[in-house]
Formats: sequence, C-alpha cells, structure tokens
Amino acid sequence: MIGPFRKSAPKGAGLADDEALLAAYAAGDAAAARALTERHLPRVLALSMRMLGSRAEAEDVAQEAMLRLWRIAPRWEAGRAQIGTWLYRVASNLCTDRLRRRRGVALDEVAEPVDENQMSVEAALHQEARAEALQEALMRLPERQRQAVVLRHIEGLGNPEIAGIMEISTEAVESLTARGKRALQAELAPRREELGLDG
Repeated sequence: MIGPFRKSAPKGAGLADDEALLAAYAAGDAAAARALTERHLPRVLALSMRMLGSRAEAEDVAQEAMLRLWRIAPRWEAGRAQIGTWLYRVASNLCTDRLRRRRGVALDEVAEPVDENQMSVEAALHQEARAEALQEALMRLPERQRQAVVLRHIEGLGNPEIAGIMEISTEAVESLTARGKRALQAELAPRREELGLDG
C-alpha cells in the first residue's frame, strides 16, 4: 500500500536531475529512488484516481508505473523523454487497460478526501458532494476525453505534454479536451445550483 508522500516538486523543477537520479538509482542509490518517488508518485496517483475512480486500483497502477520505471532504469536513454511524461503515459495506459477489462461492471464510488483545514461540517459535506459529482461525471466520459480533461484541467499539463503522453497531435488534444469539458458541463448542469457551481 502506498504511504503518505511529500508534495511533488514544482512543475518544471528538477526535470534535468530526474535523469541523474534515475542513473544513480540504477547504480544502486536507494536515496535516489526515494527522491524520484516523492517527486512523481503523488501526481501519478492523482491521475490514476481521476481516471479509475478507485483509490485501491489507483494505488496499484501508480505502484506498477514506478516499478516499470525501476526496471527500465539501467536502459534509460538520457534526453529521449522526460521521466514525468513517461510515467504519465505508462499510468494512463495501465488505467485504460483496467477500464477496458472492467467495462460493464459497476464502478465503486469513492469520495474524494476532504481537506481538513478548519472547515465546517456543512462546508466539508458540500465540498465532498462536489468532488463526488465531478468524479461521477468524469467516469461517464469516454476514456480518451476523460484522460485529456484530467491531464489538462486537473493535473494542469500543457497540450504539447498531453499530446506526448497520449501519443496524439496537439489539435487532437484540444478537440478531446473541448468535447470532454462540454460533456462535463452538460452532466453537471442539472445539479449546478445544488452543488453551488453558479456564480
């Protein structure tokens, strides 16, 4: 099971030294593996949670993605791809495989963890209802739209990086994202007032 990890490094920070850390891990440096894990695992886990809607499955996917990175470490070709982008691609593919295997099976509804920063019970319940509604709406999107929307609007990646992860053109990313966003708005429209999404 995945334990708590510190927040990942700010976007763009440490991209060059990711490869140095991976090379150090391949040479037997366990601290390098910890540093890479702390930097990338939280984002890979968040992506997997949004795509799968299940914490347990997301943890499995995130662990498998990291294990694949450790296995490929001795053969990593410096400068060919960014490690974060490579991990997103692996996790996205693993999520897609799981979604295809479970088509037609009822999905577990997993509530998002509530931020416990002195929030009132009413506010916490309202936030949880919003998170659940968003997750349910995301799960109704076609897989590729969901992947593009999660990477763009939740993970905050740019279109060129998403194109690399999904192995499509930036124009296709823009199209998938726009269609996914419209579909989400349509899904959530009947509950806008209830969820406090107006204004």
